[in-house]
Amino acid sequence: MRRFEWRLQKLLDLKNKQEEALRAELISVTEQAVGLRGQILMERALLRQRLTETERMPAAKRMARQEFVLQFSQVTETAIREMDRKLELLELLRRNKIQEILTVRRFRKGLEKLRTRAQEEFELDQQRQDQKQADDRNTIGFARRMMQPL
Repeated sequence: MRRFEWRLQKLLDLKNKQEEALRAELISVTEQAVGLRGQILMERALLRQRLTETERMPAAKRMARQEFVLQFSQVTETAIREMDRKLELLELLRRNKIQEILTVRRFRKGLEKLRTRAQEEFELDQQRQDQKQADDRNTIGFARRMMQPL
């Protein structure tokens, strides 16, 4: 019996590997975005903490400290805005990766359906050929018995 061989199998394998690679890239980008988001939240929390600490200080110490904290907060806010911009870029990249994965997945699913259909046709054809061979053997055997003298 012949073995099923599909001509597009290499393409299907390639698409599987491509989807896995894209998925790994998506995970990497997502991890970067999560890390950056955590860093932004931590910086904002530290800034709020410094401001509340300054508010609780006695009036004499507060003025000098408040000036320093406000100057520092401007630098921190600039850094936070820069991180927000990087986060937006990462989110855009993440959405693009998701779209690429969905495109490759649709293509791969279509190939898998084609492969399944081709395999079913192959098996049906094999069954027909096997049945035809069995019918031919039976017909030849019957004809030989009919031709033999009694």
